[in-house]
Amino acid sequence: MESTAKSSDRLNVIWSSADREVALKMVFMYTLNAKRLEWWEEIRLVIWGPSAPLLCQDAELQAVLAEIRDAGVELTACKACSDGYGVSDQLERLGVAVQYMG
Repeated sequence: MESTAKSSDRLNVIWSSADREVALKMVFMYTLNAKRLEWWEEIRLVIWGPSAPLLCQDAELQAVLAEIRDAGVELTACKACSDGYGVSDQLERLGVAVQYMG
């Protein structure tokens, strides 16, 4: 997907913690508010490493992630990481684009 936004209008948030409180009180809250309040034109949430299995086993996190997705945040995950945790298919079912990153 080619972007028309200037780099200063785009935000990438990398969520790499297996700590659920970090997800709810920092990563998800900031990402959702940044989109709703239009702090950035384009926002991408990258699910990286141990955050992937945490998301796949936590219904509350999945519900908030759906809210973030519905607000217009692009959801992606590192395929190498999610394959390593065995959760790539689950992430895709949650609406996350699973792809190789580096």
